[in-house]
Amino acid sequence: MTQCAQLDQLVAACHWIGERGWAPATGGNMSLRQDEQTCLLSTSGKDKGSLTPDDFIQVEIATHRVPSGRKPSAETGLHTLIYRLFPDAGAVLHTHTVNSTVLSRVEQGAALVLQGYEMQKTLSGQHSHLDRVAIALFDNDQDIDALARRIERFAAAQPLRYGFLLRGHGLTCWGKDVNEARRHLEGLEFLFQCELQRRLLEKL
Repeated sequence: MTQCAQLDQLVAACHWIGERGWAPATGGNMSLRQDEQTCLLSTSGKDKGSLTPDDFIQVEIATHRVPSGRKPSAETGLHTLIYRLFPDAGAVLHTHTVNSTVLSRVEQGAALVLQGYEMQKTLSGQHSHLDRVAIALFDNDQDIDALARRIERFAAAQPLRYGFLLRGHGLTCWGKDVNEARRHLEGLEFLFQCELQRRLLEKL
């Protein structure tokens, strides 16, 4: 698939995310790997539901440098971190949904563990509802470089798969391409909604 076609897929995914209210106001950011050295990242301060291909900015993965001088997302360092940590990652989606934001505050552990849901199989490599899927949780930080270092240290010690949650912030997930990242996002959001409702019902 050509890079132009991949970018078109990412724009379509952004519109799909916007229609669901998963990146309200100008929240969220999305990106696409171009090659080993660069990625295309959504510009800052725009509604993700109305992005066009021109709203994606080339960023150097190793340095965060933007050759064009345009302003990318404030969370550029998280996208470039994922591309450095996972050579197979081809696209990253960061959203601000109610389910992920609330669960990230309710769950006090280092990970949100999902188990017993058939829809776990929407995640690549998952084959049974009996498996445990742990989505890592990190405290939010306005210092993105410091946050990226914490995530990198975590990933060096234990597996970091599919995505991670930032407390009170939202979900960042990825895949080998736009379609897989989009499937992981949709699957995780369904699982988050189920888990949140399960916890609420247990308190009745």
